Amino acid sequence: MRSKGNGIPCVWAAVFLLVLSLPVAARGGEESIVTSDLMKIRTLRNVRLSPDGKNVIFVVISMGIDDAGNHRTYRHLWLSGTGNGSSPRQMTFGDRSDGSPEWSPDGSRIAFLRSHEGKPQIWILPLDGGESYRVTDVEFGASLPCWAPDGQSLLFTSRLPEWVLEDEPGWENERPGRSYGDTQNWRRMKKERGKTESKPSVDPGPDGTLDEIREWLAKNASEDNPRVFNRLSLQGENHLQPQVAFSHIFVVSAQSEAKARRITHGMQNYSSPAWSPDGKRILCASMRLEKHPDRVEGSDLWVMNADGSDCRLFLHWEGYTLSQPEYSPDGTQVVFLSADRRNSDYVQRKLAVIPAEGGEPRSLTLSLDRSVNRFSWSRDGKAVLFTASDQGAVPLLQVTVKGKEIRPLIRGALGIQDFDASEKRIVAVKTEVKNPYELIATDRQGKGIRALTAFNSGWIKEKKVVFPKENWLVRPDGSRVQYWVMEPAGREPGKKYPLALEIHGGPSSMWGPGEASMWHEFQLLCSWGYGVVYCNPRGSGGYGYQFKKANYRDWGIGPAGDILAAADAAAGLDWVDPERQVVTGGSYAGYMTAWIVSHDNRFKAAVAQRGVYELSLFFGEGRAWRLVPNHFGGYPWDEEVRPYLDANSPQTFVRDIHTPLLIIHSDLDIRTGTIQSEYLYKSLKALDRPVEYVRYPKEGHELSRGGNPLRRMDRLNRIVEFFERYIRH
Repeated sequence: MRSKGNGIPCVWAAVFLLVLSLPVAARGGEESIVTSDLMKIRTLRNVRLSPDGKNVIFVVISMGIDDAGNHRTYRHLWLSGTGNGSSPRQMTFGDRSDGSPEWSPDGSRIAFLRSHEGKPQIWILPLDGGESYRVTDVEFGASLPCWAPDGQSLLFTSRLPEWVLEDEPGWENERPGRSYGDTQNWRRMKKERGKTESKPSVDPGPDGTLDEIREWLAKNASEDNPRVFNRLSLQGENHLQPQVAFSHIFVVSAQSEAKARRITHGMQNYSSPAWSPDGKRILCASMRLEKHPDRVEGSDLWVMNADGSDCRLFLHWEGYTLSQPEYSPDGTQVVFLSADRRNSDYVQRKLAVIPAEGGEPRSLTLSLDRSVNRFSWSRDGKAVLFTASDQGAVPLLQVTVKGKEIRPLIRGALGIQDFDASEKRIVAVKTEVKNPYELIATDRQGKGIRALTAFNSGWIKEKKVVFPKENWLVRPDGSRVQYWVMEPAGREPGKKYPLALEIHGGPSSMWGPGEASMWHEFQLLCSWGYGVVYCNPRGSGGYGYQFKKANYRDWGIGPAGDILAAADAAAGLDWVDPERQVVTGGSYAGYMTAWIVSHDNRFKAAVAQRGVYELSLFFGEGRAWRLVPNHFGGYPWDEEVRPYLDANSPQTFVRDIHTPLLIIHSDLDIRTGTIQSEYLYKSLKALDRPVEYVRYPKEGHELSRGGNPLRRMDRLNRIVEFFERYIRH
C-alpha cells in the first residue's frame, strides 16, 4: 500500500486528516482563566452503559477543601439517563475515592471499588435505594471487578507478595541460601503468629552461630528494617519495592462481606480476567515464568474453567504480547490486543480476534498504522469499537470483524477519553478546546452528538478560552511536524507578547486539541499574556511507527530540531516578541528542556520538570529504566552504547547552560529518580549559573495531573512567577 506523509496509508487520509484547524481568537466570556480554576475542573472517566442502554454510570473526579482546610481530591459515582432530557445525579458522597463501576447483568446493582482500611475493596450499590455494602475484605486489596453472567458472583484480581505464594509451583527464586535466614518464612510466621506455634528451625541471635545470625538478619529484613533487595526492578512508582508480587484471580459471592476464593495458583501473573457469556470459562492474560519475573516482559492468553480448574495456555502468538481478551456477546469469538514484544517501546498495539474454541488469530487493524487505545465489542458482535491517537486527536473508530473495514464514528479536533456502546447509542467522555471533559451521547453511527452533562461548561462559558491554530512544517529530512499556536487571551493589535514553548513527555506521548491534561496550563499562560506553541516532534505517538521510532538513539538533536523549528515559526508571527521566549516541559520534556538550553541560548527562562538528565545514571535510578536499552540498543557498560548515552545526556553539556533554569521534582518520583534533578541542580550551582530547585513532598511523577490540588496550583504559579521574573524586567 502506498503511503502519504508520515506513513499514513492513503486509504486513511479521509479518516485521519480531518483534525480540523481551529480559529485563533479567544471565545467565551470576559473573565480570565486563573490558577484556582483548577479546582473547578471536573474530570470524567469509567463510562459504563446499563445492560438496557438507558442509563450510564461514570466517575467524576473533583477537587475541594475539607472542613480542616485541606485541599482534597474526591472520586464519586454519578448516574445519568441516556435519553433526551436526562440529568445526572450523584450516587456516592463524602470523603470517598470510588471507581471502576460495573453493572450487574440485570442492571439492578453497581459493583465498584472503594478504599477500606487503606486498601481498595469491592462494594455493591443497589439501585433500589438501599445502602452500598462491602463485599470483599482481602488483605492486599481488590481490583478489576467483573460480574459473572448470572449476577451471583464477581471476579477480581489482587496482587500477592511472593512470600504468600512461596510453597506454590512456579518460578525459582534468584536468591541463595533458602535453608536459613529465610526472610519469606519470617514474613509468613509473622502473619500466622497467634494461629500456630510456627517457629524457626534455629533461634535468631546477633552473637550466635552463623545460622543463628542468618535467622536474626532474616527476622529484621522481614520487618523491612532494613529492606533487602534481590531483584532487578527494585523501584516502584512512588516507593522502593523489595518484594516481587503476582496478580491472581479471585471469585467472591455478591453478598455482604463474603469470603473470597482464589482460583489461580503459582508464581505467575494473571490479568484482565473475563467471563465467557455462559459463565463456564474465564479468559485472562498470563505467562508461565521460566526465569525471574523482572526479566520477563509480555503475556499470552490463558483459559480456565469457572472454578479455576484446567488452567492452561489458550494462545501463544510467537513474537507478540497478548492482552485484554474479551469474549464476543455470543461467546463465539475473542478479541484482544497484540503487540510486538521485540519492539516494545515503539510498538503499535493491534486488535486481533480468534475463535473462542481456539484456532488461528487474525489481526483486525494490521493496515492501520496507529496504536489502539481502548476497545469494546459492539452489542451485536459484528464489530469492535476502539480509540486510537492520531495527529493531536483521539477519534472513536469501528472495525468490522468479518471484512476488517475501519471507519470513524466520532472524529475531529477532539479526544474520546472513554466510551461504551449499546445497540442504539454511544456514550463517551469528550475533550475539546472549549471544554476539557463532558459526557456526550450519539446514535450508534456517531451522529447527533448531544451533551449529557454540564460539569465544566457552566463555569467555562464565563471565561476567555483561547483556541489553537493548527500548522505543519517540513524538516530538512522530509519529516512533517504538526504544531499548534495559541495567542494571548485578549491580544491587542500592534502589541508584542512573550512566547512560551511547551514540550510533551513520553517521549511517545501526543499533544493536540484532543488531549485534556494540559488544557488548564495552556489557558493559564495565555491569560497571563503569553502565546503558547507546542508540537509533536519525532518520537511522538499518533503519526505511525516510523515517526515514533525516529528518535531511536536520538533523544536530543532530531526531536529538538523539530521542536525549535516550531518555535521559530511561532516566533515569526507579527504579535510575538522573539526576544522574550521561555520553555518548559516534564518527564522526557524535562529532559528536552535541559537539552535545548544546553544547546540554544534564545530563551529568557526555562523550567525543567521531573526530568532525566544523565542517561547512564537513569538506568540505575529510574523505574522507567527500560527506556535505556529499548531506545538506545543496550546498556551503559556496552562499548557501542555508552557513547550514545553520553552524547544524548544534557548533563554532558551542563557547562553550556546559561539560561536561568527552575528545576522541579517530587520527593516520591522514582519513575525518573530524584538524583537526576539533584545532579543537574548541584552542577549548575557549582558553576554559579542562575538555577533554582523546587521539591514537592508526598508527590510522585503524576504531580501535575493527579497530585494534591494545593501543590498542583503551587507548581503552576511557580512556573508563571519564574517566567515573569525574567521576561518582565
